[in-house]
Amino acid sequence: MKHNFGAGPCILPQEVFKQAADAVLDFNGLSILEVSHRHKDFVAVMDEACDLVKKALNVPAGYSVVYLQGGATLGFTIAALNMMRDTKKAGYINTGTWASGAIKEAKKVGVDVNVFASSEDKKFSYIPKDFVVPTDVDYIHFTSNNTIYGTQFHNFPKTDLPLVCDMSSDIFSKEINVADFDMIYAGAQKNLGPAGATLYIVKDEILGKSTSPFMPTYMDLKQQVEKESMLNTPPVFSVYVAMLNLRNLIANGGVKAMEAKNIAKGNLLYNELDANPLFNATVAKEDRSNMNVTFTLTNEAHQEAFDKLWKDAGIVGLPGHRSTGGYRASMYNALPLESVQVLVDVLKEFTRTNG
Repeated sequence: MKHNFGAGPCILPQEVFKQAADAVLDFNGLSILEVSHRHKDFVAVMDEACDLVKKALNVPAGYSVVYLQGGATLGFTIAALNMMRDTKKAGYINTGTWASGAIKEAKKVGVDVNVFASSEDKKFSYIPKDFVVPTDVDYIHFTSNNTIYGTQFHNFPKTDLPLVCDMSSDIFSKEINVADFDMIYAGAQKNLGPAGATLYIVKDEILGKSTSPFMPTYMDLKQQVEKESMLNTPPVFSVYVAMLNLRNLIANGGVKAMEAKNIAKGNLLYNELDANPLFNATVAKEDRSNMNVTFTLTNEAHQEAFDKLWKDAGIVGLPGHRSTGGYRASMYNALPLESVQVLVDVLKEFTRTNG
């Protein structure tokens, strides 16, 4: 058995893999890979995939759900274009690589970005606090979880301004109040489904109000909502598997139950890292992510021996991001507690033999 701690594409429940595999061979007499996105059978899939998002997150009335393409990287631009208003200013919180990317793309389309809070001074090892949210901007943007550095917002910024969030790596992992946000976007490939789809949850009130002189048709969320994610050919397979995964999530207690499991997994691993003298967790305790646990060896001379031990245990995906080094255990929704226990046992055994 493999224990997949990879940062993405995501691990999914085995039963979802099996259902998806069956549909590749026979969805409705055709493979899901070849069925027309205009066929009533797939239209029903898209409708259910959207409805299940609303059910899983208790999305209130007045919001629309669409599945697009381009990942959160295109979402950086889509968010900036659709939220631009008269001031053409926005407030951004910089907590790492993907937040930095969002800032860069907003500037490219003409947004005057005010980075009013940042953790860059300590290599993004914490979440900024005690910041003053600007009031002279069109919207506020932040990234809820930081896959590379292993930090996570456990309390969201408070503002009366429109609030936008990239939730790519922790959506569906914990309960949220969607009504606090004007736009949420998330690449599917962490907790939702295979790479290829990007989820948008958008307040209907903000649609069609952009003042940007540059608005490609595909990036106009008003048109995407009106076309019900079918302005062009959607990522059919990714949406189908997302639907299957959301069914599975809801059948197994929903987001509330999943949040409890994710907290248990995080506590199990962090408690061992804190107690183990051969390893260091790299993030401020109060800001640690339950999705991506980053850590290092206290003595890098032990790397070869440690790498052999975790690989022999069937663990994959543990090396840290190429920009940071060290190790990263990504523990998305479908990773079982048993896999985390295997990693903890490896840490204990390594210290027993090398401490």
